[in-house]
Amino acid sequence: MDIMPLDPLVSNATSVLTEGVKESFSSILTKNIVAMLVWLVLSIINGSMVHTFQRHSLFYENPRYIMFICMVINDALQLTLVTALYVISYIFRKIHASVCCLLIMTAILTTRSTPLILAGMAVERYISICFPLRYSHMCNIPRTLLLICVIVILTITPPITDLLITIVKEPPSFFHTKIFCDHSLLFRDQSIYYKNCVFDGTYLSFVALALLYTYCKIMMAAQAVSTSLASVKRARNTVLLHGVQLLLCMLAFVVPSLQAALISLFPQLSLEIRYIFFLLVYIIPRFLSPMIYGFRDEQFRKYWTRYLSFVSLSFIFRSVLGECRFVVSKQDEL
Repeated sequence: MDIMPLDPLVSNATSVLTEGVKESFSSILTKNIVAMLVWLVLSIINGSMVHTFQRHSLFYENPRYIMFICMVINDALQLTLVTALYVISYIFRKIHASVCCLLIMTAILTTRSTPLILAGMAVERYISICFPLRYSHMCNIPRTLLLICVIVILTITPPITDLLITIVKEPPSFFHTKIFCDHSLLFRDQSIYYKNCVFDGTYLSFVALALLYTYCKIMMAAQAVSTSLASVKRARNTVLLHGVQLLLCMLAFVVPSLQAALISLFPQLSLEIRYIFFLLVYIIPRFLSPMIYGFRDEQFRKYWTRYLSFVSLSFIFRSVLGECRFVVSKQDEL
């Protein structure tokens, strides 16, 4: 299920998983039910946010909310893919390499998009605080859409090159075989691992420097103006939370090797280790995006809570109405 490039140590750990480690049915059922429930809760939250964004045109005119909703959609897609990959690994064990290729490439795209979107959102906050008079010129809708297109191109390039190298190195029959859906088993050439190490190191360093630079600049602006200025403090805290998000995102790049080392040390606990890392790296961080904007942003929170209240009241009303109809039908039968 790991979606990041793996080294030989990780490949050895993957073989432990693919050789069929024994696990009780109750354990499998519990793990998958928890994963599906978390996916369902987060999907409802993300869906309500997207619906709130779509219902109010004022969000279409603000680059901040456009990038935010891109983050929400990206997180929702990533969560769906990694949950599907996890469940598929239990249900089918092995699937066609061509189907696995589509799932893995999309999962890599969404995973690598998150840090770049975070960097873009941090730069937007920096411009709004440090260059307020030039904000409307520097952060307009066309430039925001252009930035999103650039992010897509940057993040789709590595998996496309992975596929091209595999097509050249592997026989055509390889994509018709069934494999355990894992990056190291799909893209097996060693050059892919080293290429992705260089790419990931470069672009994660760029994102980290962008977040550090914007945070320092906003801190300087806070000291120069007033430490009690609400907008500056909010921007500083937002960028700081983006930094926390980035650290959690970076776990996705380091965890495969760490997970492999633990599995090599404790092979009898390989499935439990895999499940814990699955929750810590791919599931729990998805709660941060709703917290940063859904709860902290006053304008979005106003419309979002209004929509949630309306949906809740509608659900209660329909439930009561359905119960009343059921009672009336029973009385008519009597």
